[in-house]
Amino acid sequence: MAKFKIDINANKHFTGELSPVFSVAEARKASQFHKGLQGYEPTPLRDLSSLAEMMGVKGILVKDESYRFGLNAFKMLGGVYAIARLLCEEFGWGIEQFDFDKLKNEVDEKMTFATTTDGNHGRGVAWAAEQLGQNAIVYMPKGAAEQRVKNIRSHGAECIVTDMNYDDTVRMVAEKAQQNDWKIVQDTAWEGYTDIPTWIMQGYSTMAVEAIEQIAEQGLPKPTHVVLQAGVGAMAAGVLGYLAEELGASDLKAIIVEPDQADCIYRSGSSEKGEMINVGGDMATIAVGLACGEPNPLSWDVLRNCSSHFVSVEDKVPALGMRVLGNPLAGDERIVSGESGAIGTGLLAAVHFSDNKAELMQSLNLNEDSVVLLLSTEGETDPVNYRDVVWQGKYSSI
Repeated sequence: MAKFKIDINANKHFTGELSPVFSVAEARKASQFHKGLQGYEPTPLRDLSSLAEMMGVKGILVKDESYRFGLNAFKMLGGVYAIARLLCEEFGWGIEQFDFDKLKNEVDEKMTFATTTDGNHGRGVAWAAEQLGQNAIVYMPKGAAEQRVKNIRSHGAECIVTDMNYDDTVRMVAEKAQQNDWKIVQDTAWEGYTDIPTWIMQGYSTMAVEAIEQIAEQGLPKPTHVVLQAGVGAMAAGVLGYLAEELGASDLKAIIVEPDQADCIYRSGSSEKGEMINVGGDMATIAVGLACGEPNPLSWDVLRNCSSHFVSVEDKVPALGMRVLGNPLAGDERIVSGESGAIGTGLLAAVHFSDNKAELMQSLNLNEDSVVLLLSTEGETDPVNYRDVVWQGKYSSI
């Protein structure tokens, strides 16, 4: 057995109140838009029945986002939907009638879309701008992996690595955008900037819409639990808003998990009054896509109202998840999952291999009747680190 740092807090602020903005209706609208994109296909939903049996639960279902439009991550779902909505407002179009070719042929003056990213979001924005014939400029915090920079530049975007952390880079880009008349496409909100992050979050919900459709098509049991990883919380809230309404907020156990170096959602959920708590510093976690220290206020309302648990884990946990998914039990399909994508699976595996498994299972309301939905939000977006973890045992749990 192994020892892992796993801090679990049941959400004492839970109300079950649904969001009118992150709803079934809005999620289906975003999903319908994505289905109209050239090359669209739903990403696979993997039924890891052997892993579920080993861990003592009824089912483990994993949405594999490494197949999303050849971009190896889910983030484009938010970026392209937000940019399309922004352009619709700019030119007086309806999102239902959005036409890529019309945009390219009839709009002479190009816009520049600017964003801050740890990698996947920036590539999604760059891809969307490329598809729409627009410009993109992407800033990354210090320590960005070379491959992630190359991925962004491959779509014709300018990519600049700063000497600041993620949250400070966001503030710097906001100032530059105002000075240069760029359109910011960021999945966190601040005063006066809410429409675009709302659209981005609604775009993320397509993953959940697809998952529920696939569960029905494959005759699988509906999830009793969902584990959602959080940076600023945008993806988690966009997905949870839909699932809470679709499956019932009181029936679904929604577990929000973060790396302990950037656990602003966990700390917010642990606060006495449910207020947002920020985390500063370098936030040097292996899960760079989750290395965000300030909750998105649009996200926090949903997560506070509809999550069942907030969890903070050390970096050995996502590393374990990467190895488990990449080396499956007989009968289960292999999933190549990056550091941020594997943290949910890592949590389940760490619980299973812990010497206090029974106590941890009880804390998360997991038992032999539980069906857990996980989102593997990225593939090996940093191939060098992926091999260091999966091949060479970096961040070993032993």
